[in-house]
Amino acid sequence: MTLMYRKTYALIDCDILENNVKDITSKYDYKYYFGVVKANAYGHGDYIINNLIKGGVNYLAASSLEECLRLRKRNAEIPILCLEPIRQEFLDICSINNITITIPDMDYFKEMDLSLKLTVHIKIDNGMNRLGFKDKNEVKEVYEQLLNSEGINLEGIYTHFGTSGMWDKHFDNGLLTFKELTSLIDLTKIPIVHLGRSLTLVQHPKPDFVNGIRLGIIMFGFDQKMSEPKGLRLIKRNHYLKKHGISPITYTNDLELKTAFSLHSEIMCIKDVKAGQYVGYGAGYTATQDIKIGIMPIGFADGLIKQNQGLNVIINNKEYPIIGELGMDMTTVLIDENVKLHDEVIIYDDIKKRTKELGISAYQLFTLISTRVPRVYKEKNKLTEVNY
Repeated sequence: MTLMYRKTYALIDCDILENNVKDITSKYDYKYYFGVVKANAYGHGDYIINNLIKGGVNYLAASSLEECLRLRKRNAEIPILCLEPIRQEFLDICSINNITITIPDMDYFKEMDLSLKLTVHIKIDNGMNRLGFKDKNEVKEVYEQLLNSEGINLEGIYTHFGTSGMWDKHFDNGLLTFKELTSLIDLTKIPIVHLGRSLTLVQHPKPDFVNGIRLGIIMFGFDQKMSEPKGLRLIKRNHYLKKHGISPITYTNDLELKTAFSLHSEIMCIKDVKAGQYVGYGAGYTATQDIKIGIMPIGFADGLIKQNQGLNVIINNKEYPIIGELGMDMTTVLIDENVKLHDEVIIYDDIKKRTKELGISAYQLFTLISTRVPRVYKEKNKLTEVNY
């Protein structure tokens, strides 16, 4: 591990991530497992991609060309799909670096140089109204031109569902829309068909024409289990599904996933505060008695938000509350005589608990942690520090 000047860091257990993917790929039968590692791998850092690959991921996906090129530096061989359209003037970079591109609509396709050596996936809009074709005749035209192109390899076609379909027909309608928009083409001539994501993977059966799945938050320990209604709630639920023609979902699964991410800091300064004195910005916290506080080198710029105020951190296996207004770089915790200078502070190690306390999603929490926070990777008890 390299020298860390400020003892604030995120710890990621790579072995847990590898085992998570092994568990998923052993229980859900697909040919292509896309590891979606956008946003610096959901805050975990792109260092982890080779652990995901060891677990069974055989295709990567990211949001932008910048992200894809960073991934390519980590692994020269694995195919990488860019989920967002890339400006036409940069498609030669994709060709050189073996980056698979998304064709989002007819306007984009008409601008393409079909002599380029490119691998492409066609995006279908099933009703979410972001990216994707909405006309089956356009899908047919693009499909036929690509099949006859010498330079372009039509490798895949996909869509994205806006909801899980738990209380609405959007998932069911989206699936029907995909089938309709691809009804004029032969899907069997396209090697990869991928529709679902983490939530739909566990809640819906795999359509028989699909052979790919995009794994996102599920790789990082979120198994998407839900509480199945019981008694009167179950009766009402089933009545609602029948009334609205909604296909049933699977609430639970036998995945045994763990989270691999924890956030750490230290006590860099200890102060005694007299009763009546205030702590932090805005004088928002006033001591009602003589107290001892610890100052930690972590704040808004490191991923903490206002809702962290009042929540507990862990020092020497004991919980202590954050007090006062948070700053950009420093945060105060109420301590006692057992806490010493430079003691380690665990800001959180239970992601699921912390997201509930903060009232935000895991997606938000993971991506709040800025890249100025070093990531420390644990593999077979070996630690490696990476600064992004």
